Amino acid sequence: MEKKLEVATFAAGCFWGVEEAFRKLPGVHDTEVGYTGGKKKEPAYEEVCTGKTGHAESVRVEFDPKKISYAKLLEEFFSMHDPTSRNRQGLDIGAQYRSAIFFHSKEQEKGAKRAIGALGKSGKYWLPIVTEVVPAGEFWPAEEYHQKYLMNNFQRNCSVVK
Repeated sequence: MEKKLEVATFAAGCFWGVEEAFRKLPGVHDTEVGYTGGKKKEPAYEEVCTGKTGHAESVRVEFDPKKISYAKLLEEFFSMHDPTSRNRQGLDIGAQYRSAIFFHSKEQEKGAKRAIGALGKSGKYWLPIVTEVVPAGEFWPAEEYHQKYLMNNFQRNCSVVK
């Protein structure tokens, strides 16, 4: 019997650390870094870094919903970055580092908006949450050297890594 996997896509700053945090979660089958949310087809890293393509550095997460829920992925997403910071995470500045949830279904959209509402009412943050909740568009995989970068290079220097 084949596993029924689902896909979620998140942007929370530099994709190296975001991927590493999601990759380690039980129930996550695979992760891939790339670019989404912009207009240019097949963007290259250097182009995305200019901020002119409109893309965000993103992580595509393939997960088994029987082992980890989308709600748990959202909880992890919000714990790994500052969702009140517009177009900036730590020292990384620009729209390509924005906080965004790219939903793949109405259920994901509702779950994301519900999580943002609950987090906003929690009193955890003084500032409003600026995380975008937008439909998932085309996802362009990043260059191979970016894939599982921190794992492959034995580094833990991204501010996002838990």
